[in-house]
Amino acid sequence: MSLKVVVIGGVALGPKAACRIKRVAPDAEVTLVDASKLISYGGCGIPYYVSGDVSDHQQLQETSFHMVRDEQFFQDCKDFKVMTETRALSIDRKAKTVLVQAKDGTQTTLPYDKLVLGMGSTPRKLPIPGRELGNVFTVSTLGEAIRIKEQVASGSVGSAVIVGGGFIGLEMAESFADMWGIDTTVIEVADQIMPGFMSKAMATIAEKHLAENDVTVHTSEMVQAIEGEDGKVTRVVTNKRTIDADLVILAVGVVPNDSLAREAGLSCSERGGIIVSKTMQTSDPDVYAGGDCVVIENIVTGKIGYYPLGSLANSQGRIIGTNVAGGRETFDGVVGTFIIKLFDYAFSGTGLSLPVALREGFDAFSTHVIMSDHSHFYPKRDMVSLEIVVERRSGRVLGLQGACQNGDSLKGRIDTMAAILKFRPTLRDVSSLEMAYAPPFGSAMDVLNAAANTAENILVGRNVPLQPVEFAKLWENRVSENLLCIDTREWGNAEPFVSKHPEFWKNIPQGQIRNRLDEIPKDKKIVLLCNTGGRSYESQVILRNAGFLEPVNLQGGMGFIKQLGFDPSQED
Repeated sequence: MSLKVVVIGGVALGPKAACRIKRVAPDAEVTLVDASKLISYGGCGIPYYVSGDVSDHQQLQETSFHMVRDEQFFQDCKDFKVMTETRALSIDRKAKTVLVQAKDGTQTTLPYDKLVLGMGSTPRKLPIPGRELGNVFTVSTLGEAIRIKEQVASGSVGSAVIVGGGFIGLEMAESFADMWGIDTTVIEVADQIMPGFMSKAMATIAEKHLAENDVTVHTSEMVQAIEGEDGKVTRVVTNKRTIDADLVILAVGVVPNDSLAREAGLSCSERGGIIVSKTMQTSDPDVYAGGDCVVIENIVTGKIGYYPLGSLANSQGRIIGTNVAGGRETFDGVVGTFIIKLFDYAFSGTGLSLPVALREGFDAFSTHVIMSDHSHFYPKRDMVSLEIVVERRSGRVLGLQGACQNGDSLKGRIDTMAAILKFRPTLRDVSSLEMAYAPPFGSAMDVLNAAANTAENILVGRNVPLQPVEFAKLWENRVSENLLCIDTREWGNAEPFVSKHPEFWKNIPQGQIRNRLDEIPKDKKIVLLCNTGGRSYESQVILRNAGFLEPVNLQGGMGFIKQLGFDPSQED
């Protein structure tokens, strides 16, 4: 008798698992059920469909050879049955059946030997008045994306408000502002965008770049109401202001669709999400689950977390398909890797940001480096800004985040770190990590190696750092702090700053500092700086050897400071 498998959920995990089952066990009888008409689409491509980068929504459903993944495709090409516009109502684990209901109300009982749950997630609802008004959307399904694009393409949307500064919200903001020229505002309740994923400094770079591209960002702000006229939204009211809006996107996160599993008595997390083993089995060994409806282990922290990412859903779907068909593969967990494009910049990370590391109880620190992604003498290059997060006691690397205008360069470094984080790498491991090198592609000492070297110097006390955000605060209070910045660059770089602030800014190039020690006062708070932090570090070594123990070195240098939008040469 052939294996009977029912798969609930038809976006990412479900089709992947079903296809894998049929490849490994061709005689299996597989039935996939989904409540929507549109299935097996690239949900992460929705912002790019709205922007127009992807011209037709059907492209998000196509294979790489341009066949649309609909019911007939899966029947003809993959040999399994698909029931769209059909909702799973309940699971009878004892009888091993699933009760489903079609659009016309007809109910059917589907028997199974193995059951796969890939129900995905639902947008989190804000408990505010007005969310039911017309032109208030979430970005949860392809159908909703089609309706959003119809509105913006009609020319009736002059202003949009995005509630939520996470990945989807920011990608939608770029879509509206860049392609359609819509007056776009992002509201985030936290004190930065991308909270939990990037540090305050990295998020500030992103906020500055959004502002340069006419996207207004308000952080530390809470939406209190959505108001409208004639059933359609016209404005958003926060605790600080009222903003005109012809369209609103609610992008405040998602919650796992686990109610079907809970009602069937399967083990679920108190915070939401189905609990699964490394083989992706639920508390019932004949029921598998994956994707946005499950919680999985974070390899860095060892704790269970929620990671609704399409890449993970596809990986888990393949493992589930193999195991349902009799295999024994495992999904060991995640390190939390992401990347996002915002206009001309990419922002990416893996592992823990410093705020998350501290929250999780690690005695951690981070440092910033900025360096060319290619050899400095190669004509075409971009600057990569990296922030590496380290546990003090062990030197273990906990995470890496970065920003760069060349997204491929940044992704390569982040992916490299993501691949080794599960092995608990130390700074020494990353410092000596072998990276592919040729001048058009990198430096002899890669920026990733340099980040580890910088952090190691800090860890042993050789480099006494000053973080960029701390420097901005110090500069603001430069009189009371009795501050003196020693600029170790050449005069051409330093002159605008010295001329603007002669009391607080002095130029001593790194090559001259040994012979000009008598010019450095001992009653001032000394900050050493250069373009990237390299020359100022060399100067710090010289000064410490000469008995100057207090000077601190600005991490990332003026290059990173300028990315933050802070320019002392323009400050009064």
